[in-house]
Amino acid sequence: MSDTSPQPPEPRHVPVMLRRCLDLLGPALAEPGAVVVDATLGLGGHSEALLSTFPAARLIALDRDPEALKLSGRRLARFGDRATLVHAVYDELPDVLAGLSVPRVQGVLFDLGVSSMQLDEADRGFAYAQDAPLDMRMDQTTGISAAEVLNTYPPGELVRILRTYGEEKFARKIVDAVVRERDAEPFRNSARLVELIRNALPQAAKRTGGNPAKRTFQALRIEVNGELSVLERAIPAAVSALAVGGRIAVLAYHSLEDRLVKQVFAAGAANTAPPGLPVVPEQYQPRLRLLTRGAELPSEDEVAENRRAAPARLRGAERIREEAR
Repeated sequence: MSDTSPQPPEPRHVPVMLRRCLDLLGPALAEPGAVVVDATLGLGGHSEALLSTFPAARLIALDRDPEALKLSGRRLARFGDRATLVHAVYDELPDVLAGLSVPRVQGVLFDLGVSSMQLDEADRGFAYAQDAPLDMRMDQTTGISAAEVLNTYPPGELVRILRTYGEEKFARKIVDAVVRERDAEPFRNSARLVELIRNALPQAAKRTGGNPAKRTFQALRIEVNGELSVLERAIPAAVSALAVGGRIAVLAYHSLEDRLVKQVFAAGAANTAPPGLPVVPEQYQPRLRLLTRGAELPSEDEVAENRRAAPARLRGAERIREEAR
């Protein structure tokens, strides 16, 4: 007999690969006074778990989105002064730590990409499945919107953005259509852009890979928020902030993010001595030990429960040596 009782609604925010993130960071967070940074607070799911699981740890959490800080602040209020929430972009981590007089931390977590709240709030313009103003700013108090990018950037620059940040093979076709349309009327809402992309792509390209607008929306979001340039600064800064024995875990959601994280971790874990030295001097020894073999993926069960986990790629590393002087 089938169960006809009402089903509980799906949770608004399900932290991705939560158990594995806790396992990776855990060995560094058990001692009293340990400080862990959640560089991408969002709705606070990972932060709440870190504070609950490691009662000796103190949390510093960053987010560029004032609305996320407000909502997660309520969620984390029960932890009192163990949680410090800061309105900042994650490449500002060194300044945040300096302002709090925290020279070194024991853990750092990055959960990159768009938060559940930003996807679920229709008026933010991140989701291509519903019509909304083309905004896409993670911090709506600053910067230019996706509509401004579409309406004002030169065609060549738009092609570069779609190819580089969206890995869109049909960038030129899409941009040609955008330029024709914006000359008639500026872009304001997402539905018009989605329809334009559907009409611009060849039939064969629309039959695979999900929504054909996905790559263009990703590219615009990355451009609007400067995500890759911010990440290029943030990951090395986070590694530098780790105490010896400290650990970092990074969840990435597309190949561009993951490749950048991989490169920083690989460089930190490499022996940089000139070839042929019989003994490797201290300054050439690796600073990091990799904690994951390649990028770890979510389990099939997790993806079945939380479809937003599907593209996640998790990498972790441990600081094993101070910077060379």
